[in-house]
Amino acid sequence: MTKEEDRQTDRQDIATTTDLLALSRSRGLPVVFLHGGPGGGVVYRIILFDQRGAGKSTPTASLEDNTTLALVADIEALRTRLDVDRWVVFGGSWGSTLALTYAIRHADRVAALVLRAIFALRKSESDWFYQSGASHVFPDACFIRAYHLRLTGDDAEVRRRCGVEWSTWELATSQLYTDPELLKRAQNDTWADQFARIEYNYFVNEGFFEKEGWILDNVEKIRHIPAVIVQGRYDVVCPATTVWELHRKWPEAEFHLIADAGHSAKEEGIRKRLVLAADRFARELGGAAAAGHE
Repeated sequence: MTKEEDRQTDRQDIATTTDLLALSRSRGLPVVFLHGGPGGGVVYRIILFDQRGAGKSTPTASLEDNTTLALVADIEALRTRLDVDRWVVFGGSWGSTLALTYAIRHADRVAALVLRAIFALRKSESDWFYQSGASHVFPDACFIRAYHLRLTGDDAEVRRRCGVEWSTWELATSQLYTDPELLKRAQNDTWADQFARIEYNYFVNEGFFEKEGWILDNVEKIRHIPAVIVQGRYDVVCPATTVWELHRKWPEAEFHLIADAGHSAKEEGIRKRLVLAADRFARELGGAAAAGHE
């Protein structure tokens, strides 16, 4: 079987305002990967999708009906469409927010969780990164303040410049050692527009949660789910205070605080632990999944 034959590409019309791009392998233990941002676009049957407004999902950079619970509904729609009973949910940064929210809402559909860079989308976390906190560690990087009107306004050139500056700030702070090659991604106007507009919209609306701290308040509902949590000690995007609170509420989850890492999944210590987590669940869950899908 060729790689093309073993991959299913599906454009799913999730709602009247949204068309999601989803990619899936046809066989193996199903795992859904939830990308960061929001707006950032084998042994395993890997299922990837661009969240609303991100990547190749359309309409691009759209904020209409773009909320956390809408994304959770999209994930469930994909699971049903792909005929998956239970799957491993894998997410980092904003992806961890979405993974935890999905698991709390649909715990019976989650076989395991692999989480990196925990973000509960509380005001204290957003203020740290975008108001006063991370700027003390990265005073030389582009710092973002009060961009809501610029990112959501009608002036295309202002929106473009602000999107690039916003994205540059986040990429500059995402690794222990700033990667100049990674910063070039912010010069992609389409990606920067998606990333900045959607991310800011979620943050200014505090994730559209019914109350601040909703995720940590509902951890009890998922403590029975096998999980691995990986966090960089020097992550300034999603500082370790949040993962530490989660760890105290969820001691059953396997937890690794990587001493020499920041935010990025590409950093060696984080990458190694994520691979080991994937290997663990392939061993523990792969046989049952294969038996159930043959």
